[in-house]
Amino acid sequence: MKQLWAPWRIEYILGPKPDTCVFCLPAGPQEDEQRLVLYRGRHAFVIMNKFPYNNGHLMVCPYRHVMSIADLDTTETHEIMDILQICATILKEHFNCEGINIGLNQGEAAGAGIREHMHFHLVPRWNGDSSFMAVFDEVRTMPEHLSRSYAALKPYFTNGALAGEPYSAGSSPHQEGCSPQQNS
Repeated sequence: MKQLWAPWRIEYILGPKPDTCVFCLPAGPQEDEQRLVLYRGRHAFVIMNKFPYNNGHLMVCPYRHVMSIADLDTTETHEIMDILQICATILKEHFNCEGINIGLNQGEAAGAGIREHMHFHLVPRWNGDSSFMAVFDEVRTMPEHLSRSYAALKPYFTNGALAGEPYSAGSSPHQEGCSPQQNS
């Protein structure tokens, strides 16, 4: 039997599993670094995937707890699209990726791991990024730790194109459908 050592996964394996939606954020930004939240907009936010397909795997989520893109209002939809465009630019600039998969898996049958709270994925791609390990052993290698990627990406969202209109500590983003314990 082959073994691949991934000691950082023990925290997930042994740690408590959330009984609330991981995309329903607390009102304030105190847990943003721990949760890997890079940006809070008026109606949507950017978060890194804790179990990424590639380095730089981001997700853009509405604050409202909705399952379907059809449930978004026009303002939410426009902000999400604007954020997706900016995130794609940031990923291209920072990671020098040759392509980006951008998508939404709506519903469990479509591959949504967390179907109750819709979210878009942005996955940087490079020619040949499916190395021999992925092809022969169904294993991917991640060349950079999540905390390091977070620290490298955070300034783009704090000082960059999205810095002009982030969520401010005095306002509370609307998270309709999330129970009070999910937002605290």
